[in-house]
Amino acid sequence: MSCLDAALRARVEEWIADDPDLATRAALESLLEQADAGSAPAVEEIRDAFAGDLEFGTAGLRGRMAPGPNRMNLAVVSRAARGLADHLTGDLGLEEPLVVIGFDARHHSADFAHASAEIMTAAGCRVHLLERHGPTPLIAFAVRHLGADAGIVVTASHNPPADNGYKVYLGGRASARDGQGVQIVPPSDAQIAARIAAVGPVRGIERAESGWETLGEQLREDYLAAICALPDLDGPRDVRIVHTAMHGVGTETALAALHRTGFAEVHPVAKQADPDPDFPTVAFPNPEEPGAIDLALELARTLEADVVIANDPDADRCAAAVLDPHLGDWRMLTGDELGVLLGDHLIRRHGYAGTVANSVVSSRWLGRIAQAAGLEAATTLTGFKWIARAPGIVFGYEEAIGYCVLPEVVRDKDGLSAALMVAEMAALARAEGTTLVGRLDELAREHGLFATSQLSLRVTELAERDVMMARLRAEPPAALAGAEVTTVQDLAEGSAETTGLPATDGVQLAAADDARVIVRPSGTEPKLKCYIEVREEVPAGADEAALGEVRRAASAHLEQITEDMRRALTGA
Repeated sequence: MSCLDAALRARVEEWIADDPDLATRAALESLLEQADAGSAPAVEEIRDAFAGDLEFGTAGLRGRMAPGPNRMNLAVVSRAARGLADHLTGDLGLEEPLVVIGFDARHHSADFAHASAEIMTAAGCRVHLLERHGPTPLIAFAVRHLGADAGIVVTASHNPPADNGYKVYLGGRASARDGQGVQIVPPSDAQIAARIAAVGPVRGIERAESGWETLGEQLREDYLAAICALPDLDGPRDVRIVHTAMHGVGTETALAALHRTGFAEVHPVAKQADPDPDFPTVAFPNPEEPGAIDLALELARTLEADVVIANDPDADRCAAAVLDPHLGDWRMLTGDELGVLLGDHLIRRHGYAGTVANSVVSSRWLGRIAQAAGLEAATTLTGFKWIARAPGIVFGYEEAIGYCVLPEVVRDKDGLSAALMVAEMAALARAEGTTLVGRLDELAREHGLFATSQLSLRVTELAERDVMMARLRAEPPAALAGAEVTTVQDLAEGSAETTGLPATDGVQLAAADDARVIVRPSGTEPKLKCYIEVREEVPAGADEAALGEVRRAASAHLEQITEDMRRALTGA
């Protein structure tokens, strides 16, 4: 006897009847048979798959590929495509809105993209569809370059292989000037979600058999030309680079850009160079995850390379690893360290003038550097949908290895143009007889040593995050690592006067010794995240030994605060 109640069973049968995908329809029928046979896992899977609708938010859609309204599948994507088209033509009143659509190499990405083209064309949109898989920054570029009203990328970025997603940009007539080619923000997300909810049965959605245009190699050439104009043509190029694309779509464009700009010695990690939706050599296809770049580091040691450059699977993020002379071994630069190096490089070597921006959970170091150079420094909410909207932005970054080095070209994080700047910085450092770590040491001597770390507390129930946040708000720690907590700011009470930010769920603590902690729920995972930063003074003229002492003090300081915050949040 099935454990499904009659109402849920009716919803499942209704979904099966309306599902346009033979494979997901058969999968759901099989689950229903297993549930009828008494399978508890099948019952739980059905209940979760029908627990609600996959939420359309400021990151679009993202979830596990499987049947049901709470999963990524052709039915859910079809509704999203029609809902977005109705938003453009209905809510915004646009006549024949231009929409560009791209996709990565994940399972079903091409299918979802082609279905979107069919549906949006039938709904009165002019659609330009990428002819083959490509990096996410290519579509962000296309929205601005072609003056499109919207852009769609079917990608789950660096999520596990079972996931897929649907990222939406607005531009052209659908967005204000500061949002051209930027990911959606409220109220657009809610308006699109409402339109999706109003879409009727999937089998009733009209589809065109033709009528869209294909975006071929010219778009890729235009993108390459735009990002390859950034590196200094007269700069040094004597640098040995190892590159990994994490089984994603970045290899072709990254190598083309590096070679075109004169970086001749680039060595891809062969086992990770070609797109593979199963990501066979990594447990989690994110360069930040432990072990993800082990193959790249192995190759770098063999070749005695100068730098490892890693892109995530859709190539909108960039990470770098270097041989740290202080450790005598290779290590990944933190997202903050690379952000500071990139911002400093663009200011010093490329004469950037304007606003540099980073998210509130990113380091304050870049702000100090920018202000010392006479530039504006802006702090935004987390995510490039906010960073990219900073007025007058010339460079933006977030600690989660996202960098925007050419905002007039791509108004989003772009791991490929960032890779060019990493290569240029590494070549310049080598020519000057130093390293990227050596440049960080120089910046520490100039501005003090900023060091960051994270504490992530994973929960099994999302309510546990609320309990911990409530505990922190009610009883914040009086001291961090022995230094008095001088300020406690509830970021949910957003105020331009106190935080400079709109309201967001988070708490910021500031200590008398200039340490800072920001606690916020993760937007994508069942975690509570603490972003911890300390600043240590560096004695004037500090030699290598003295700077080493400062680094050790900073590390110990971070560890102390981490334990203090763990106790404050868990009550242990």
